Amino acid sequence: MRFAPTCITMADAGQALREGLASIAHGATLIDLSSLTRFDSSAVSAVLAWKRAGSALGRPVQIAGMPEGLLSLAQLYGLHEIMHS
Repeated sequence: MRFAPTCITMADAGQALREGLASIAHGATLIDLSSLTRFDSSAVSAVLAWKRAGSALGRPVQIAGMPEGLLSLAQLYGLHEIMHS
């Protein structure tokens, strides 16, 4: 099972976060961000929350297809390594 959001902005981050957490709770171990076309800094928070949720369940969550702009935000916040672990 995988989760592949297309938009994670302040306006819809709560919904994307809940959907991702539900997917992880149902066994997802991959979040595919290659279809992510709109995002802001709230996407960094969502990714970190998904990774924590997977770790808490003993199923590390992998992030695939992270857009370059999101990687830049993560690097700005000093979270680049965490988001790729």
